[in-house]
Amino acid sequence: MGGHHYNNVTVQTSKPLGGTAAELPENRDSEAGKPEAREGPEAREGPDAREGLALRAGDLRDRVLAARRSYQGSIGISFSELTHSPVMRPAILGFVGLLAITIGASLPTSPFALKLPGAWFFGIAAPGSPATTSQQQLFLGLVLVYGGLFLFIRAWYSLVRLGRERHIPVAHMVIIFAIWALPLLVAPPLFSRDVYSYAAQGEMVSRGINPYRYGPGVLGVGPYVTPVDSLWMNTPAPYGPLFLGIAGFLANVTLHNELATVVAMRLLALAGVILIAACMPALARSFGRRPAEIFAFAVLNPVTMLHFLGGAHNDALMVGLLVAGITLVRSRHPLAGAVLCALAAAVKVPAALGVVYAGWVWMGEPVPWRERIKPLVKAGIVAVAVMEGASLMVGLGWRWILNLATPGTVRTWLSPATAAGLLLGRLAHGLGMMVPTHIVLSGTRVLGLAAAAVIGLWLLWHSDNQTWLRAMGITFLLFVALGPVVQPWYLSWGIITLAP
Repeated sequence: MGGHHYNNVTVQTSKPLGGTAAELPENRDSEAGKPEAREGPEAREGPDAREGLALRAGDLRDRVLAARRSYQGSIGISFSELTHSPVMRPAILGFVGLLAITIGASLPTSPFALKLPGAWFFGIAAPGSPATTSQQQLFLGLVLVYGGLFLFIRAWYSLVRLGRERHIPVAHMVIIFAIWALPLLVAPPLFSRDVYSYAAQGEMVSRGINPYRYGPGVLGVGPYVTPVDSLWMNTPAPYGPLFLGIAGFLANVTLHNELATVVAMRLLALAGVILIAACMPALARSFGRRPAEIFAFAVLNPVTMLHFLGGAHNDALMVGLLVAGITLVRSRHPLAGAVLCALAAAVKVPAALGVVYAGWVWMGEPVPWRERIKPLVKAGIVAVAVMEGASLMVGLGWRWILNLATPGTVRTWLSPATAAGLLLGRLAHGLGMMVPTHIVLSGTRVLGLAAAAVIGLWLLWHSDNQTWLRAMGITFLLFVALGPVVQPWYLSWGIITLAP
């Protein structure tokens, strides 16, 4: 279900993914190409059976090679068509914008990336650089980043509009994604230092230190610790066991090289975005939406590209698994969908909302609320089992539940609940009331989360098989807006689930 509606769009009756074989274009002629089924036990015995198996193996190999050539040819055709497509201009404009952002953030004086020695492969100022040169580079970097951001947003909006108004092949959007991702994969981590914390936590896991009990500072002085933000230096991790297990694995695979671990974390984020990109067209079709439009809205938007890829946030993996789970739920595989949503929650806990909705629509058809209780309980048991399995495999336990308030350490005016608490605290002090600010802040934050929970429950109660994804997306945005802290990449939880 969408968080945005457009005119001139023919909306079809939404249906689950898959359908019958006759409904799928790729299956219309499949019967003629199927090998004959073997009948009876005699077909599995003797030299004739072995010859038949050899023939079938050769036929399968030929089919795989033919499919590979067909796929490569279709990509070539799509790329050739792209050069004459109306999306070509915004594709180039967006690439230029992202390239400008990458160059601007890579300048030694850029405030958009960490510039400590060893923080990235390039873009670190040499000792003793002239002050005038630094000021000129700072101005140039600001112009490049903000100018590039303007071009990129304009290009993205044009692609969404074209996907809405014209029949654009989704393959064109996939190619654009691949091209746009290139500069971001070589750029330094953008707009945040979180990826350095991930790398340090992975190093802790690889050395047998529990990140749920200690902050990265326990590693002592070293390349993993130096880039970590001082705010998180002694703060235990709030992330799930699946993510920390992967982070520890990557630290081992990269031979405990800090920069290599950071690069591996970005590739993990890329895998999450690819998972979103792979699922989004099918999810769009299941709701009767145009795949190219929804792909552009969900995958090519500035939050996904700049924060998931540029910032290498673990939200990319969380949302990727969540979208995959949602897609399975839509294709009438609620158990597998609940498992994937639970894995997403084992990366970051907000994805547990996907488990709730997987249980709510488990039955597939509109049913009374009493009949939804059993599937909800079943989905909850599945989620607990998956998280327990992840905790046992990684060996870190459930202590991360106690650390979920860690992000609230940040006091940002972007959060209405936090801003209200800070303002009320200052007002109380101005009136001579000696009420500690943190008490007022805790109160407003609890009220904000309670309001989000109440509205979210109302949306769940009134959702059905056609509106549940929209209800989930709105609930995500409510918890972000009314939660203790608002970060730009948190908005992706709602933006991407509202896209179809």
